[in-house]
Amino acid sequence: MPLLIRQLLHFRPKTNALDLKRGGGRIPLLQSLIHRLHLAHRQSLSLYTMARSKTRVRSCACLVLLCVIAIIVSCIVVFTSQVCSEGDFKHAAVSADSETCSKIGRDILQKGGSAVDGAIAALLCTSLVNPQSTGLGGGSIFTVREKSGKAKVINSREATPKVFKPDLMKECSQSLSGSQWIGVPGELRGPPSNWPERVPVFPVLSYILQKKQTCATASPLQELLCHKNKTAPKLGEKLKFNKLADTMEIIANQGPDAFYNGKIARDLIRDVQDAGGTLSLEDLKSFRVKVTDAWTVTLGDYTMHIPPPPAGGALVGFILNVMKGYSLSPASMEGDQKTLTYHRYVETYKFANGLRKNIRDPNFSFNMGASQLITEELAERVRAMIDSSRTHDSSYYNLTSSLDSLGTSHVSVLDEDGMAVSVTSTINYFFGSNVYSPNTGVILNNELTDFCGKVDPISAGEQPPSSMSPAVLYSEIKQKILVIGASGGSMITNGIPLAIMNHLWFGKDLEEAISAPVLFVDSKNSLRFEPTFDKTVVEALKGLGHNVENKKIFYNVVNAVVKTGSCISAVSDARKKGKSAGY
Repeated sequence: MPLLIRQLLHFRPKTNALDLKRGGGRIPLLQSLIHRLHLAHRQSLSLYTMARSKTRVRSCACLVLLCVIAIIVSCIVVFTSQVCSEGDFKHAAVSADSETCSKIGRDILQKGGSAVDGAIAALLCTSLVNPQSTGLGGGSIFTVREKSGKAKVINSREATPKVFKPDLMKECSQSLSGSQWIGVPGELRGPPSNWPERVPVFPVLSYILQKKQTCATASPLQELLCHKNKTAPKLGEKLKFNKLADTMEIIANQGPDAFYNGKIARDLIRDVQDAGGTLSLEDLKSFRVKVTDAWTVTLGDYTMHIPPPPAGGALVGFILNVMKGYSLSPASMEGDQKTLTYHRYVETYKFANGLRKNIRDPNFSFNMGASQLITEELAERVRAMIDSSRTHDSSYYNLTSSLDSLGTSHVSVLDEDGMAVSVTSTINYFFGSNVYSPNTGVILNNELTDFCGKVDPISAGEQPPSSMSPAVLYSEIKQKILVIGASGGSMITNGIPLAIMNHLWFGKDLEEAISAPVLFVDSKNSLRFEPTFDKTVVEALKGLGHNVENKKIFYNVVNAVVKTGSCISAVSDARKKGKSAGY
């Protein structure tokens, strides 16, 4: 008998190889197969001894043995294959701000589209579902990781027009809405055709319309979003976006250039200039998307891909780089360790606020500070400056004046070919500049307000700094990929690190990691807590000297997709009433 076959027959698997549990015991079928294997072994040996001179019998015995081995190997593969959780997907998934948009992205994937195609479809859907946050009048940051591991960033962030008010920064303390704040929009990425002209009012839009009293002020936005009697539409009521549907249909038929050169461009510029803005046809024609390599940060077994400035990825990388040095684990969230962990996180975030000034358009800055934010050397220095028993005043963190922003929308996509797309899009504040183009259906951004706090002058073509930090994490060892990002303006660089820490280090599943109560460190280094946050920790942090503000409204939203082995879990943050979709 061949030696290899004899060894296989006498092989007794280790417990952890075959001792799969079902109801506390070994799987009966495997036990039966092992027993049959040994019976077959004895029978084949008997045949082999009695008819060793007969070639035909020997061949039959070998064939029987090989068949038995094949059966056992097949059963081992079947019974040791990964069992996915209820609600998981096997092929692909999309996490957007609403179930409607997640499903539209999923449908594109099922029709053979890539993760980029699915992300674009979900984003354009979101511009209708949540027009207060994103749309063709804004811009986006994509982080794209191919299955090969190559990661690129597609930067269509808005830019400063060629003509703008020379003293624009002096208006930061007056009003953050108006045509003077409009940046050159870069959102457009080949939208699909057959877009709906009517969509229902979703919860977030309904809430924002009520809170901002949009319907109480005469404006083109009031005509678009409100009833003739100046009342806000009710939840679930249908809104018409006829002009935007016409614009999207033209773009679908003629391509993106229709937005930047043709009649759409002329209509858009006329409406903006009628509202007092300086945006020009030349601004639209000269706009170019920037494609760069993603920056990478090592987090244990994981490589995290993040967008470089003017996006905020370096701040997320800095925070996680510092925190990983504390060897965090589920035990870090127990007893007094929980307060200590949050204290260290808050201190790290305060340093991040002090470093935010380094997030600038690299084409208009000679400052190399941003690339230093994700170094191990800086992380070590910051950890050495964090006192576990107290906090400090703002000067200790080199804090400078800046504004907390809101808005944005995020989509995370993983397709069945292994491509991952994390994209964040925005028109900045709610309804951006509050300038609506009635001839195109486009709501314009107020992105130039993100320059507020900048000491040196801004330049034509310069992109404002951003908190947008779409990220993709991958572990070869764990065979795991995490596609994650957030919306909420300044809260983005707060929400992403907390969710990643919860999932990778504190042992929470993805849904728990995202839904866990969060704290926010604002631009003045004051703390705000979600209402359900652990009150014991809140009081303990007050005792360490942290200033706490009692603001209960949170716009922090994280959407993510994770694939572990062959199972895909997708979560759209319930804070924005979102729901993922996949197949």
